[in-house]
Amino acid sequence: MKRREFITLIGGAVAWPHVVSAQRRIMPVVGVLHFSTSDTYPDQLRALHQGLKEAGYIEGENFAIRYLWAENQVNQLPALAAELVRQQVDLILTFGGVRVASAAKAATATIPIVFLVAEDPVRLDLVASLARPGGNLTGINFLSAEVAAKRLEFLRELVPGATRLAVLINPTGPTPEVTVRDVQTAALTMGMQIQLLKATNSREIEAAFATLAREKPDALFVGPDPLFTSRRVQLVLLATRHAIPTAYSGRFFAEAGGLMSYGSDLADATRQLCTYVARILKGAKPADLPVLQTTKFELVINLTAARLLGIQVPQSLQVAADTLID
Repeated sequence: MKRREFITLIGGAVAWPHVVSAQRRIMPVVGVLHFSTSDTYPDQLRALHQGLKEAGYIEGENFAIRYLWAENQVNQLPALAAELVRQQVDLILTFGGVRVASAAKAATATIPIVFLVAEDPVRLDLVASLARPGGNLTGINFLSAEVAAKRLEFLRELVPGATRLAVLINPTGPTPEVTVRDVQTAALTMGMQIQLLKATNSREIEAAFATLAREKPDALFVGPDPLFTSRRVQLVLLATRHAIPTAYSGRFFAEAGGLMSYGSDLADATRQLCTYVARILKGAKPADLPVLQTTKFELVINLTAARLLGIQVPQSLQVAADTLID
């Protein structure tokens, strides 16, 4: 390489950060840190873009998004969070639970962070209080215990004689301990015994259903987890093959042929997050924005799946359902 070319390249390298900085002042950059993969939650991503658009932010026109995906690997989160900090994004938006939010918090005390978590953010030291978060984090909190209990209640209505419940969790996922705690508490009040099954990949999901075939529980409760969402077709096919009534956490399972789902409306929660993203980009401080709690939940029942299982869906549940799939 000629000396003049080398000096030109060095000069460009030195100038580049200033160019990026100038561009960012004109167009803010939102870093999205997600526990899962880009194709796991398409409805949530659509809601993100729609919510930001409704708030006045259109990607490529007046702001940019930088996505980093952990591919369901917890150990990748700290490095990915640190990468967003190195890129000097203007805000970090986290999806996939408390571990994602905690990784972002550990990476920066100055860049605003907006989270969506299923656990109490105060108990987990993400914020000082729900009303006055303090620091650089705020967001939305799921009511996980209440949701788990209600999901189990709906499942019990579909299978009134159920006393033995299998619970499938991913021990390496974002919130397995929360699922176990909440389901155990709810099952105890209903006089149900639970059997815990674990799976961290596709083969272990197959193995879990082989155990179900031997043990023959009355019903199955699939914990909320990005891995299970990405493997929803596999889970639904196995539940159908083994003829086990199953309750899931999100409507995408019922849409794939699962019996029923009940949980927070992720698209609605994401749109709520977008209002905070917009306010922060316009100058609001996370410390002054109270942590919100999800208020919209949805019950989805697949009537075709119910018929295949020989289940008569009570009229009360059909009326209560937000969506009936037939």
